[in-house]
Amino acid sequence: METGIAYCGRGAFMPSQHSKSLVSPSSISPSFSSRSLKSSSLFGEALRLVPRSSSSFKVSKAKSTAIITRSEIGDSLEEFLKKATTDKGLIRVLTCMGEAMRTIGFKVRTASCGGTACVNSFGDEQLAVDMLANKVLFEALEHSHFCKYACSEEVPELQDMGGPVEGGFSVAFDPLDGSSIVDTNFAVGTIFGVWPGDKLTGVTGGDQVAAAMGVYGPRTTYVLAIKGYPGTHEFLLLDEGKWQHVKETTEIGEGKLFSPGNLRATFDNPDYDKLINYYVKEKYTLRYTGGMVPDVNQIIVKEKGVFTNVISPTTKAKLRLLFEVAPLGLLIENAGGYSSDGHQSILDKEIIGLDDRTQVAYGSKQEIIRFEETLYGKSRLKEAGGVPVGAAA
Repeated sequence: METGIAYCGRGAFMPSQHSKSLVSPSSISPSFSSRSLKSSSLFGEALRLVPRSSSSFKVSKAKSTAIITRSEIGDSLEEFLKKATTDKGLIRVLTCMGEAMRTIGFKVRTASCGGTACVNSFGDEQLAVDMLANKVLFEALEHSHFCKYACSEEVPELQDMGGPVEGGFSVAFDPLDGSSIVDTNFAVGTIFGVWPGDKLTGVTGGDQVAAAMGVYGPRTTYVLAIKGYPGTHEFLLLDEGKWQHVKETTEIGEGKLFSPGNLRATFDNPDYDKLINYYVKEKYTLRYTGGMVPDVNQIIVKEKGVFTNVISPTTKAKLRLLFEVAPLGLLIENAGGYSSDGHQSILDKEIIGLDDRTQVAYGSKQEIIRFEETLYGKSRLKEAGGVPVGAAA
């Protein structure tokens, strides 16, 4: 793996322009290099004290059985990916996206937060830092040589990245979710989903082969889920520029932690108002930043809680299924949690158009049951007799 991506940069988000790459080792950080991890890293030294497991498990498929080695805390991203999948193309895509997010994590600390005086086709104002992240991610996908089409929330048209259809992938991403709160120094992030082949419409979130988010806060982390491989996995960016596996989440349990988005909808959605009042009455702890990435990441890291973003007659859906909701749905469900649009798992929701939007809830099983029952009177996660699906008799 190259330690600094020398993107050839076709200017995918502005096809008529050919600009120099934004990525160079010297522009990332003084400690970015190809040297192996050393104990000079405060985080790296501490992490190596964590016991490493050596267990493995079998994954049975309809036509074949594969032995997959269980990941270990302390693994590098490269070591993890080799254990999680045998698909070299997918490994390449996920590695290149990791390189891009490392660059964005550095750039977001120094980039301009001023408006660019332009608007994307959805009507959202684009900020300079959005466009920088957008460019870096397109270049990373082109450089991977395994991405056929890419599409971003900033430029919602399919861009041909030159990769193959057979054995290749299509990637949709939100380059910098929460960019409007960069200037207030809140955590922001990148979200992306990876689909096989050359389709990003007529598919579902469940068709994704991988999804991830980069979280740019006090720490920079890469949170990754691969379909068919247990758990959602967090990698920490160390001083040396390496991603190191620091956490595996396989269960989202019960816990009184809530992140309520779009509270203005409670004005004319009495059922949402009832749900919020329940959280307050039951003394849930409010943890809401206004950024979807840190709020959803919180559920994965704390292994509990619920995130909601609900519509009403006067507040329409804002969150985009392709670029945000479906990828985060795979992260949550791979971590042992659940997702819902009120009636079904987000991963079962078909993506008809690139701009499809939806309401959503992520959380533990009981929280999603509560969400569906409160808003719509019943939950798909319960049997007719009221016993939760999967519960012991």
